[in-house]
Amino acid sequence: MFAILVYDFEEKRVSKALKICRKYLTWVQNSVFEGEITEGNLKKLKIELNSIMDKEVDSIILYTFQSEKYSKRETLGIEKNNISTIF
Repeated sequence: MFAILVYDFEEKRVSKALKICRKYLTWVQNSVFEGEITEGNLKKLKIELNSIMDKEVDSIILYTFQSEKYSKRETLGIEKNNISTIF
């Protein structure tokens, strides 16, 4: 499946969240990740992020699609991490 993940964590937890997300998805912009992910890895990702987040102040938004072909990606302005160079 294809996933887009956006997080907003307090500054002291941002680096941990970044490290976790980079294990499973491709970084595209500050606190934004996307990419193909299996159901199992998606579950692991959510467990790992849940373990470091403070549910009173942090948040995660996760969009999932059965396939990338049903989504459209458009970038306005500078491309922070050009994912078109990834094979």
